[in-house]
Amino acid sequence: MQVMPLNDQQLIAQYLNGDERAFEELLRRHKQKIYTSIYLFVKDQSLAEDIFQEVFIKIIDTLRKGKYNHEGKFVQWAMRISYNMCVDYFRRNKRRPKVSPTETFDIFDVLQVDDDNAEDKIIKSQTHTKIRKLVDMLPPEQREVVILRHYADMSFKEIALLTRVSINTALGRMRYALINIRKMIEEKEVTLQ
Repeated sequence: MQVMPLNDQQLIAQYLNGDERAFEELLRRHKQKIYTSIYLFVKDQSLAEDIFQEVFIKIIDTLRKGKYNHEGKFVQWAMRISYNMCVDYFRRNKRRPKVSPTETFDIFDVLQVDDDNAEDKIIKSQTHTKIRKLVDMLPPEQREVVILRHYADMSFKEIALLTRVSINTALGRMRYALINIRKMIEEKEVTLQ
């Protein structure tokens, strides 16, 4: 007999009944997606780790106070908290997030890549760098949707919930982002190969 894994709501219920392992499973299940989205906004590993810890402290507090709303998915709720904490950080520090690699982390390192020869790897690396620079040049709302969609792998529904806009607005921002990237490629005569 195969035992079905518990869903997020069941894990939350068990955690609230004193089972710490249930929360550990919830954290293990969603850590990568939440941490990656934070990192992509703040571009600093230690800051991302700090915000990630703050997110889970807030989640624990909210759960223990009985203020968690079971209507939405846990991960969407957690992503909204992490997004809001990143936005708060940038407001406090008057900084804007950028999409760029650091010495310790590059989102393309965690993407599935087939084995390429050395030349293909160099071309891919140069292409990714050029695309990141173009994404950095987008207006903030468009850049945000591109990051959440292509780097944090969120659906448009999740992006709409997270950024508190309609799905059509999120789709429109992505559409304009792609149009703007195409324009920049043409204007700057950027070759992606």
